[in-house]
Amino acid sequence: MFRRRLRLCASVGAGLVIAASAAAQPVPAAVASPSAEENPVVSVTIDSFLPAAPKPGDQVVLTGRITNTSSTTFGKAQAGVCIGRDRLTTRAQLATIPTEANEPIQQRNDCVGLANSNSPSFQEFGTLAPKASVRFRLVVPWRDWGIGPEPGVYTVGVRFRGDTSPSDRLSAGLSRTLMPVVSAQPMPRKVNTALVIPLRHRPTLLTGDRFANESLADSLAPTGELGRLLALGRSRKVTWLVDPAMIDEVKRMAAGYRVHVDQQIRPGKGQKTAAGWLSAFTASRAKNPVVLLPYGDPDVGSLIDAGGGLRELVSQSRTATEQFNLGGPQLFQSGLWLDNGSASSRNLAAGSTGYAGAKADDVNLVPSSSWSADTRPTLSPSPVYNVLTPEGPVKSVRTVIADSALTAGGPDPATANSPIQVRQRFAAETALLAATGKGAITVVAVPPRGWSEDGLATTALAEGLSLPWTAPVGLDTLYRSNPANPLPKPALTKGPNVPRSTPGLAPNQLQQIKSLSDALRTYVSLLNNPDQADENLRRALLRSASTGWRAFPDDAQEFASYELSLINGQLGKVHLVTNSSGGKGGHREIKVNLSGSKGTFPLTIANELNVSVRVGVVVTSANRSDLRIEPLQTRVLPPGQKATYQINASAEQNGLIRADAQVVSSQDLPVGSSQELLIQAAQYGSVGWILVGSAVALLFGTSAVRIYRRVRSERRNPTPETGEDPLHPAPIDPAVLNAGPADDGPHPDEPNPLTAGEPLRVTPDSLKEGVGTKDG
Repeated sequence: MFRRRLRLCASVGAGLVIAASAAAQPVPAAVASPSAEENPVVSVTIDSFLPAAPKPGDQVVLTGRITNTSSTTFGKAQAGVCIGRDRLTTRAQLATIPTEANEPIQQRNDCVGLANSNSPSFQEFGTLAPKASVRFRLVVPWRDWGIGPEPGVYTVGVRFRGDTSPSDRLSAGLSRTLMPVVSAQPMPRKVNTALVIPLRHRPTLLTGDRFANESLADSLAPTGELGRLLALGRSRKVTWLVDPAMIDEVKRMAAGYRVHVDQQIRPGKGQKTAAGWLSAFTASRAKNPVVLLPYGDPDVGSLIDAGGGLRELVSQSRTATEQFNLGGPQLFQSGLWLDNGSASSRNLAAGSTGYAGAKADDVNLVPSSSWSADTRPTLSPSPVYNVLTPEGPVKSVRTVIADSALTAGGPDPATANSPIQVRQRFAAETALLAATGKGAITVVAVPPRGWSEDGLATTALAEGLSLPWTAPVGLDTLYRSNPANPLPKPALTKGPNVPRSTPGLAPNQLQQIKSLSDALRTYVSLLNNPDQADENLRRALLRSASTGWRAFPDDAQEFASYELSLINGQLGKVHLVTNSSGGKGGHREIKVNLSGSKGTFPLTIANELNVSVRVGVVVTSANRSDLRIEPLQTRVLPPGQKATYQINASAEQNGLIRADAQVVSSQDLPVGSSQELLIQAAQYGSVGWILVGSAVALLFGTSAVRIYRRVRSERRNPTPETGEDPLHPAPIDPAVLNAGPADDGPHPDEPNPLTAGEPLRVTPDSLKEGVGTKDG
């Protein structure tokens, strides 16, 4: 700080002197203000490097842009070409180029400026203010490089320098690239290069003709990623690595589609774009072979690591690809593409076996970066190996190993994936292969996932196929046997040993996929004919596990939630009828007298689907262990019909039983949510049965005693045979009825209430039992 203050005072004094003598001396050039940063950094970008591989005597032209990303103003700004003096002659040396990325730019000595400052390899800019940007064009005559004519690879670059104060001049920016120098004589051999170009996009089709957004349509446009990539196959021999799920979406889009926008559904805008892209792809298949990825391009490593039902999705996606109808007369191969550390021997074995329709010529692609440098296969003369898979079920898997160095870019990590860096690295790697060794050699180049979102880096890679020492070939030359020129037997190599370097699907994404898988499995098992299940539901499940979701977790969640709601909506159409109107929902209280420890009550299931289902119902107790329900057989329920099940239940104790009624499929999988039932058990216990038995015995006993006494009394006092029968008196004479009374007095036998009488006395004789007497 003290030094800076001295510099500030010196600069102020110098300014006063200059101002005092302004009339007698010319005004000096502007000087930059003192730096506010200790190590200011300026961005240097190289946009072009021509020729890509100069011969001795060729001049080289570099163009690009310099942007002041610091807060410092630079005076006397200058861009100049620099070179690393080491000539690299092997691919191993290329792989170990020092980056020195953590060191300040002014301390890096890996790129030395050229000696001739008057050469067009230098360019002045004057003052460069913060956020200012300027273009540069630097021309380097061959002699200014100061190197010999021997072939090899050099690191070259563009360095930025500028004044931060009158006494400080800093090197604040540097960008390097590779310059392969080749001989004017033809190379000793050609490098057969199979460029594999992935055509894939994250899923956007929701259901029917509804899409989540327009991202696929934008990518299919000529300026989009898929549009640029497809154009590469028009004039070059390439191999397409295609996700069949994307082809399905493009076909749907070409037939007309709608898009969800701000909670509304609007017509899609990319119908013509999709139709044009699909037509161009079909035409390119006439000369460019096609390898189809597992349907949806699932994250194989994440699914296998998750295990269970998610692991099965890998086999299902491969089977879906084997059965896929791509259309046209051209054939396609089914393939597996493992990268980003997921290329373990376990994943390779699990992903390449155990699925319906597997063929001997199915393709398995793995990058060489999956092996550590000391265990990596040589990839010469052929990139095809039998990779050992001790995890089984097979001992080895035939695998095509892509050369990761061909797409490494660099040498600086910050700009490794820029188009110019990719092209120069490819040129340098293939030039060394062509210049060293003898005999034919074939390499495979596959851009890694997430490598180039706009397709520009892959375009630059394809430009390398026009180099004079490369010969473009299709990937099919490595796995299709020709009787006239049979393929050699692949060499054995151990499996990859590099741990996963990039994260796969997040745990919450895997949980959503599992929920969607379980719901779909339940729906399929519900159908009387599982083949009637909508194939779009199965394919939506496979798309939910796509590797394309890695960079779009929010979109992945929305997609899985939407698909899950569709399946749950279908499952909800098979339900218990729980109210008087025949609908569903709400609790239903069922009171049942389980007399004799048993009872029966009905439950009705409604099928509102348009297909037949096979269902049953299971009742389980929530608060008691003594409730017993006899098992029921599942029944076929036609579309739009209802079925009533008689539930036979028993309980050992009285009281309220809380139970759950659950509709189940033929595989006993629960369908929808369970329904709560309230069952009132009111059965008789042992004490109750004793009381009832005693009462019945008493009733029959007293009746028998009374009957016996009556019979005995009749035997002692038999009924007279003659005389008037008091129960059947003789008829009354009509003359007597018509005759009037003899007098008005009382009848002699009728008691007179006005005369005093004797009270009724009860005597033992009056209590004698007999016919016509009172019962005791």
